[in-house]
Amino acid sequence: MRVRLLGRLLREIGWLRLALLLPVVLVALGQGLVLAARHPQAQWGLPLLVVGQLAVGHRQRSDLRFLAISAPHFRRWLAVEYGFVALLIAGVLAAFQDWGAAVGTVVLAPMVALLPPARDIQHTRHRVRSLFRSEAFELVSGLRGGGQWGWPVLLGGALWQHASPLGPGVALLVWLLVLLSCYGTPEPVTMLVLAARAPGPFLRRRLGLGLSYAALTAAPFFWLLAVGPAGRAGALAVAAFWLGLVALLILTKYAFYPNAVHIRTTQALVVGVALTLFAHPVYPVLLLVAVGGLIWQSQRRMRSILGNPIIHA
Repeated sequence: MRVRLLGRLLREIGWLRLALLLPVVLVALGQGLVLAARHPQAQWGLPLLVVGQLAVGHRQRSDLRFLAISAPHFRRWLAVEYGFVALLIAGVLAAFQDWGAAVGTVVLAPMVALLPPARDIQHTRHRVRSLFRSEAFELVSGLRGGGQWGWPVLLGGALWQHASPLGPGVALLVWLLVLLSCYGTPEPVTMLVLAARAPGPFLRRRLGLGLSYAALTAAPFFWLLAVGPAGRAGALAVAAFWLGLVALLILTKYAFYPNAVHIRTTQALVVGVALTLFAHPVYPVLLLVAVGGLIWQSQRRMRSILGNPIIHA
């Protein structure tokens, strides 16, 4: 069943997007893994990053209820599946003699299968109140599953390693991945119609809200960079680049709305190109073309949806 689902997903992505996505993502992941594995402190962040990403994806799975009914022992299957993912990361760590972090990755990853689905907690009486306005629904729903509790952990790790730019830098990267998960799911079209009838004001409002909250939550990490070896100039450059990526993630969502597969794969491509910007001369050009293309495509897509009389009827 997993092979069939993977085949359908690959066909939906398309060969052109897949040919662009795989090399970029593999290079970005490879560079990040090697950099972290070589650092004596950052290597311990890899098990936490792997487990955190698996936990977010696991708790948001839409097939957990189906698996619970059709296969009573489905958690064993998921534990094996998550264990295979962990083995890839553990192999890189082991290659650099990081045996403790490698064992921790293999041991912790399968335990993610024991976590309950996020929706079971969201509908309880003790529902956690979001710190964001309801209008920023992407962040409200996306962070309620555990992302808002991960922010203090990232801040603590960045404070612990504030003497090196790597500490705040890794925290910013992880927080970008958290925001990526928030902006990877398209909302119902009725929410778009209620929000605005013109694409320009709608996109500017979504960008304003998203960038404001992104800047607010990332401000402590930028400050740690500014007071560290990176200095103010380095911190400003990182902040501008990081917020620019957040803006591209938001534009990508509406450029390919409402196809969730195309949204997520293109967002992954944008982040991968950004992280490997200097790995190949073609990547800066590709990112520059993507900026103009996403601005044009998002306006075009929203104009076709918000201007559809059938939707407004």
